Amino acid sequence: MDRDVAPVPAAGTPMVAIRGLRTVFQSPGREFVVHDNLDFTVERGEVISLVGGSGTGKTVLLRQILGLERPAAGDIRVLGQPVHELTARGASARIGMLFQHGALFSAFSVLENIAFPLRELRTLPGPLVREAAMVKLQMVGLRPEDATKMPADLSGGMIKRVALARALVMDPPLLLLDEPTAGLDPESSDGFVTLLRSLHRDLALTVVMVTHDLDTLFELSTRVAVLADRRVIVNAAPKDVIAFQHPFVHDFFLGQRGQRAMELLREYPFAV
Repeated sequence: MDRDVAPVPAAGTPMVAIRGLRTVFQSPGREFVVHDNLDFTVERGEVISLVGGSGTGKTVLLRQILGLERPAAGDIRVLGQPVHELTARGASARIGMLFQHGALFSAFSVLENIAFPLRELRTLPGPLVREAAMVKLQMVGLRPEDATKMPADLSGGMIKRVALARALVMDPPLLLLDEPTAGLDPESSDGFVTLLRSLHRDLALTVVMVTHDLDTLFELSTRVAVLADRRVIVNAAPKDVIAFQHPFVHDFFLGQRGQRAMELLREYPFAV
């Protein structure tokens, strides 16, 4: 079945615009409100990091932007259109998603994993699909000989790169990242952050990223959005977020780990 392609919104239109979001989970005898009257905006070309404590719904928010989950109330517009319309038309493929643990298909080779979204379109000939997948494989720093490997044979860093190549294979203007450096050793993490920075620049991507890693946050973020009290309490440049008066902000940025955060601010003046 052919699928529509969602265009990049006109200049001045946010890539993501969320208004009055309410997210509720039900369990027998109780109701758990995750988001309540949450507003959130992402402009074209930004890298926004979502941070918050456990249970604040960071990954849930990514899944709602992707159209995998629907909120109890509120309006979500992605690429200038209601997200449920993108999903219904199949145009949500214009949103790339890197899941925390890669979510590769264990029975598929590296190349088959990367090519999967294109094959699902069923509109392109096989050789063209393979060629496009090979381009993305090399774009994320992998070698042509890695194409035939299976997920079980990959290191953690390679799994992240294959998953990133798959997220980019449809050339999406919007990329969602869930803990992109989680589980990586320092060297692999630094290499992956460098890759993300270059791809953001070269592909003119807009990125929304959930991360707990302060190194990653300060190296990549143009803005930081803090989830607390069931909403986004601040969405601003890193230096302005650090100055925001809230217990979570203080503990996250200015506690024991905050000493390194301040060092990173001095090291990466673009974040200030």
